[in-house]
Amino acid sequence: MDSTNSNSKYDIKELYVQFLKQDADLTMPIAAIESLIQILKTHNPSTSAEMINIINGSIKELTEGIPNSISLRAGCDIFYRFVIKHLTGNNDKSISSTSFESFKNHLFDNGQLFIDRSKTSRFKIAEYGTQFIKDGDLILVHGYSRSVIQLLLHAKNQNDKKRFKVIISEGRPTNGGILTLKKLREENIYCNLIPDTAINSILHKVDKVFVGAEGVTESGGCINLIGTSTIGILAKEKNIPFYVVSESHKFVRMFPLMPNDLPMLQDPLNFEVNEDGNKVDFDSQSEFLLESRKDLLDTKNKEDLLLLSDKYLTAPLLDFTKYEYITAIITDLGIKTPSAISEELMNMWYD
Repeated sequence: MDSTNSNSKYDIKELYVQFLKQDADLTMPIAAIESLIQILKTHNPSTSAEMINIINGSIKELTEGIPNSISLRAGCDIFYRFVIKHLTGNNDKSISSTSFESFKNHLFDNGQLFIDRSKTSRFKIAEYGTQFIKDGDLILVHGYSRSVIQLLLHAKNQNDKKRFKVIISEGRPTNGGILTLKKLREENIYCNLIPDTAINSILHKVDKVFVGAEGVTESGGCINLIGTSTIGILAKEKNIPFYVVSESHKFVRMFPLMPNDLPMLQDPLNFEVNEDGNKVDFDSQSEFLLESRKDLLDTKNKEDLLLLSDKYLTAPLLDFTKYEYITAIITDLGIKTPSAISEELMNMWYD
């Protein structure tokens, strides 16, 4: 991160976006952690109370200012817990000024460790998850997930070199499936792209489903790209294994009960339109969708990416898949049942 940019130094939202743009392999939770560390470096707090206040204010600004903040919220929770644990110690007493300075310097000097560990976690996930891929499998994946891609690449390249084929749903409205197709074909994995609406027509031929996650909740459910829940329901109906592939730093302290418990960029039940027939919130919300799609496809021409129907499209980005539709969750901590996630979160927060 270039610290010469004075505006970026103080705007945590801009820091967060820049971290993601600079490293395509960086996940949102880790980008959030790196942004918080950078803000602390800028303010250089002199007391533990000041540090906590800065962190709380920055987390509030980040989660309220970034669309789709669920995944980054998990990173904020991890960082907050890490700081509180070290500042209070085992007896909930404030640490000495000397210890505080030592901890602060350690935090500043080792920010890269968070990034390195997050990337290593994908390789662990791939090692644990390869056992679920059998020779000759036809696999369905939804949209774009770095962890799912790493798992598939590892399965292809291990010693027995399993042969399998992949069906990729396009993953509207961000169309991340196109990037998944590109990356898998670069590695000579047989794959095809289908529209999301065609999933049910081919699902009976699929052996298993792998999806990524924006967040894994306390209940063991999965928050992910819109359409994931529908695939989970259909897979359950057809007795097809449905695996969630997620880093443990995406475990988030949330307990959604209904789909509308999740934040939406656009409200499907808001029927107001402007004079052009576009949704009243189209300009601001579609800008975010277009930017995310532009990054995925590595093009600067938004007109090339904007489908005609997008002008009229109400596009929630996320949905929630309940635990009963999930066969297992493949993580860097091992293979977990949905019911085990609550215990993992308790270990993270209360050990």
